Amino acid sequence: MSEAEAANELMRLARQIAHHNRRYHAEDAPEISDADYDALVRRNAALEAAFPHLIRPDSPSRQVGHEVSASPLSKVTHEVRMMSLDNAFSDEDVTDFVARVRRFLNLPEDAPVALTAEDKIDGLSCSLRYEQGRLVRAATRGDGQVGEDVTGNVAHIADIPQMLTGEVPDLFEIRGEVYMAKADFLALNAAQEDKGDKLFANPRNAAAGSLRQKDARVTASRPLRFLAHGWGAASAVPETSQYAMMQRIAGWGVPVSPLLVRCPDAATALAHYAAIAHQRADLPYDIDGVVYKVDSLEWQGRLGFVAKAPRWGLAHKFPAERAETTVEAIDIQVGRTGKLTPVGRLRPVSVGGVTVTNVTLHNRDEIARLGVRVGDRVVLQRAGDVIPQVVENLTREAPGDPYAFPDHCPECGSEAVAEEGEVDVRCTGGLVCPAQRTERLRHFVSRAALDIEGLGEKTIAEFFTLGWLESPADIFRLRRRRDEIVGREGWKDKSVDNLLAAIEAKRSPDAARLLFGLGIRHVGAVTARDLMKRFVTLPALRAVAALASSPERGGGPAEPVEGHRGGQGELGFGGEVMPADSLPLHHPAGGSPPRSGEEARAELLGIEGVGPVVVEALGDFFHEPHNVAVWDDLLSEVSPPDYVVETKDSPVAGKTVVFTGKLETMSRDEAKAQAEALGARAAGSVSAKTDLVVAGPGAGSKLKQAEALGIPVIDEAGWAEIVRSAG
Repeated sequence: MSEAEAANELMRLARQIAHHNRRYHAEDAPEISDADYDALVRRNAALEAAFPHLIRPDSPSRQVGHEVSASPLSKVTHEVRMMSLDNAFSDEDVTDFVARVRRFLNLPEDAPVALTAEDKIDGLSCSLRYEQGRLVRAATRGDGQVGEDVTGNVAHIADIPQMLTGEVPDLFEIRGEVYMAKADFLALNAAQEDKGDKLFANPRNAAAGSLRQKDARVTASRPLRFLAHGWGAASAVPETSQYAMMQRIAGWGVPVSPLLVRCPDAATALAHYAAIAHQRADLPYDIDGVVYKVDSLEWQGRLGFVAKAPRWGLAHKFPAERAETTVEAIDIQVGRTGKLTPVGRLRPVSVGGVTVTNVTLHNRDEIARLGVRVGDRVVLQRAGDVIPQVVENLTREAPGDPYAFPDHCPECGSEAVAEEGEVDVRCTGGLVCPAQRTERLRHFVSRAALDIEGLGEKTIAEFFTLGWLESPADIFRLRRRRDEIVGREGWKDKSVDNLLAAIEAKRSPDAARLLFGLGIRHVGAVTARDLMKRFVTLPALRAVAALASSPERGGGPAEPVEGHRGGQGELGFGGEVMPADSLPLHHPAGGSPPRSGEEARAELLGIEGVGPVVVEALGDFFHEPHNVAVWDDLLSEVSPPDYVVETKDSPVAGKTVVFTGKLETMSRDEAKAQAEALGARAAGSVSAKTDLVVAGPGAGSKLKQAEALGIPVIDEAGWAEIVRSAG
């Protein structure tokens, strides 16, 4: 695989996985199975291992859950981030995990590493904050940083005490899973059916829907349970091991898994995994694997975290379940970027107790690989409780023509093609394709972007058909059409005023969300944040990105055009353009602004996680007149404030640190993790932008370069003092 092919696939995987994270975590409406999702994550990890320099800022390996959905529940910022866990799918993955722990801690190869092992409940993550032993707040995980306040709802869960018993730290956050037992789930669905209400797909969705209720009386009527598996913020941790601390939590009156054990080594942990798998079907609740954690809390502290998960924990997943059914139809859906996605409509089949009726077939190549046609008998696989993937076509050798993937868009009739190096087939209609136009507008107002409540799919389609919505800026001009909207079916004064108020509330949007909402290719939510951390304002970003599209990279600056619509660009809209050589060069990020395309590209590439693919995409975007028109038109309606990110209070917050030479008390990975935890950026090379060099024995060229540039240099002991003083 070439670098270009790898970069393209990593981009597609990032988008796919982000979409499925949103459907699962934020909307409680998953579209694919755990097995399908895990396969995407494994493929992403394999490509990142093979091409580490192509790891994207919005990589799934850096993400946790998804931003909280728009709901009546208030948002809560977690004092300590709620992380997810890396997954294992084989015994070898587990032994590799233990080996990584030894390497990180500089332990001998035969050093014992004790683990805890417990069943992984398939529920909804929840954090319980106790102060002076009294429950003061409960929150869902959300995206790991911001969750939803469900304090009033968990008051009705019998497993969660309002007061802890015994000697308890002044502050202690207990974390675990809210779940619904299998028998309770069946009884709830039977009651729902009797009342003619919607049935829940599975216990996990039932638990999530029951907990995230505006009316706590609904939660009180649902049979929810809770099992603790860890903790977050704490004024004190009275034990030195994971196992002992979980026993302490149980002693305070909060239930923990009865299957939690302490294992002296990986072999014992794997034996416990096999024992749990054997009794899985007989457990009163759904589980999808076993969780291992390094038992020593001191080691946990040293191991720390990667972008989305602790280095000291691992989820060992169970094998997938399978079933057979027939493909009754193949539909094509068109997304905001014009991508044609085939969806298989299935004869309903039960897989592990869940009725499945449709499944994504991903793309043209996947259909060809499986040889899937309408009428074929296929094998479905699921590892969790959602829609599975097709893993085998049982009738691919039967007579019949192969499925003909469309070469024209089913929405607008425009030609549909795959760009060189890509497997996705995309509609070329752009401006004339209603699916792309409306999907882009939906993306702009989505929760991860501007999050405009009340402007959903149906409303966007209605206003688009009327010609009222053609670009993002048109959203902010809807107030001029208030009387016209009120006169339409289903729209009353209050509903119109609520919509317009929600729109007006976004006149000063978060700059990173706005940038993400514009749908620039390869610029996901994380990349948008990384760019805004560097440039602070959107004009500053544009000034640099526009230079990256200068004649030096081929083509020259965009020529001005008249009007605000027409023509096809990345966004599918047109408008007036400011010539590149007249762009403001204010540079709030500090330092001298770049004066050439080469300098602009170098500055963009200097941002952690921004690679050539992103730089190329930004250059292409600002080289296209119609894309810049959307930008200018939108910024005439909104005024995003400067993007300022709070960092930890430490001497190196916001600084760039380089480690060189041999580190004697910690590994290089641990040192970099410490730097990032203090708000610093750990770089691999010394440059004029380096603020500090930590040099151990044997430091060579990097140390000499630092001394030549006059960059402060400290030893490992000096770095340890910085870490200690920052707490």
